[in-house]
Amino acid sequence: MKNITYIKNAQIVHENGIVWDGALIYEDGIIKAFGPERDMEAPAGCEVIDAGGAYAGPGFVDIHVHGGAGFDTCLQAEKAAEHFLSHGETTILATPAYDFNFKELMEAIDCAKEGIKKSETIKGLYLEGPYTSPDYGANAINNPWRKEIPPEEFMAFVDNAGLFAKVWAIAPERPDLLPFLEYARKVNPDCIFALAHSEATPMEVRALGKYRPTIQTHSMNATGRRKVYGGTRAYGPDEYSFKEIDVFCELISDSCGIHVHPEMQQLLLHNKGIERTILITDSTINDDPNPPEFAHVTDLNFDAYGGISGSKMTMDKACKNIMSSTNCGIAQAFYMAATTPARAIGMDNEIGSIYPGKKADIIFTDDKFSVKRVIQNGKIKY
Repeated sequence: MKNITYIKNAQIVHENGIVWDGALIYEDGIIKAFGPERDMEAPAGCEVIDAGGAYAGPGFVDIHVHGGAGFDTCLQAEKAAEHFLSHGETTILATPAYDFNFKELMEAIDCAKEGIKKSETIKGLYLEGPYTSPDYGANAINNPWRKEIPPEEFMAFVDNAGLFAKVWAIAPERPDLLPFLEYARKVNPDCIFALAHSEATPMEVRALGKYRPTIQTHSMNATGRRKVYGGTRAYGPDEYSFKEIDVFCELISDSCGIHVHPEMQQLLLHNKGIERTILITDSTINDDPNPPEFAHVTDLNFDAYGGISGSKMTMDKACKNIMSSTNCGIAQAFYMAATTPARAIGMDNEIGSIYPGKKADIIFTDDKFSVKRVIQNGKIKY
């Protein structure tokens, strides 16, 4: 027997706009149709959900998230997934810490794989390292990956991640990089490379050829530029990613504009548009206190040296923040928090937007992104 659900009295946010006073039908967890309620008759015997005038948009897709509410997305995957699901994140990629040593990284991958098998929310791994520059990012002084990584080590963690590895974040300037890239693609031909924790010049990125990154990890954060002539502005990963039209740029939009200043967020949207801008939370677990000058900040983490160490955000908060920082609208925020990330990791055929044939991952929010209901695979979760 088919399970059919009819959502009424909703403001439906889809890829091309908003259907005011809309209705939506899904069957066995798959969206069948949506449109103005006057044109959408409820099927006989269906379950009816009254959205109460809320916005009904696609479940958030958070591709870069380490942990939250005290739970690591790898080491305590199921509990972390529930935390983020309750805030509308129907898809996440578990992200190990980039400063895990070999043993810790292998354990994180093992735990995440078990979580992926048990959770509908975790869809794969985002490996932020170890092939990033140890000179950038939180806790950089203690990064264990400063030396060349022996083949037996990188082959071991690539084999362990296997087809679960959706994204490998890399710094193109690392001299030991090419053998790893070749092996990662041999094990998983569909894996994606991201430009991360780097000061690589555009020429160094282009030199990677077929292994060139298609995503930039948290644009304008943990990046550098090498000094050039006199007062000339140098160029690095941010400049490369802004210029290359096919590169998706991740953006951390915190409440105070500390990761990325609001003016720079506006510049990013001006260059990349919502079609190439990915909202991420980069949420982490950290017990170190805020530096005195940031005592008022509630949605960020800092390391023991006062450096930014990810966030305490969930995607609903990130959406609210980017609307404040860039003056984008609710439909654009949904696009950057769901549609663009799904496209970037090649999952937009099944998630990331309200469209017939896609999974019924649907969330209800108000105009400030307060999540009222979470539906995942057609099932009411919150």
